[in-house]
Amino acid sequence: MTTVLKVSQAASLAVHTMALLAGDHEKPLSARQIAETLHVSEAHLAKVLGRLAREGLVQSTRGPRGGFVLTEGADRAPLLTVFEAIEGKFAPHDCLFETPLCDEGKCIFGDLVKKINEQMRRYLSETLISDTTVAFGGNHDKKKDH
Repeated sequence: MTTVLKVSQAASLAVHTMALLAGDHEKPLSARQIAETLHVSEAHLAKVLGRLAREGLVQSTRGPRGGFVLTEGADRAPLLTVFEAIEGKFAPHDCLFETPLCDEGKCIFGDLVKKINEQMRRYLSETLISDTTVAFGGNHDKKKDH
């Protein structure tokens, strides 16, 4: 099925990984455990985890009991922080095409694309990582109805 709104696999993986790590875990999760839970390639996940670590959102511990955990306070970061760690600065574009086809100010879609981008940015800015743990059965109360 095709959809107009698309998020890169890496950004989606980052958000889902952060939600998983924000759940109530008594020990770190290995890349293998995360990959199995999310049904994704461990190699691709490792690249995403590396970027999240460089941005200071997760930390890793080596060894048989090692794995990944959120850094202190990362659960209170907005999803926009995770998205931008992977994709770079969120820069909404008011056109579906890289090079606009319509005349300036006369988009065939009106202001729909602009509104969708604004709504997506607002959601990413207002939703904390801790708000997403419900997707994986975390014990956190849901802050708002998503």
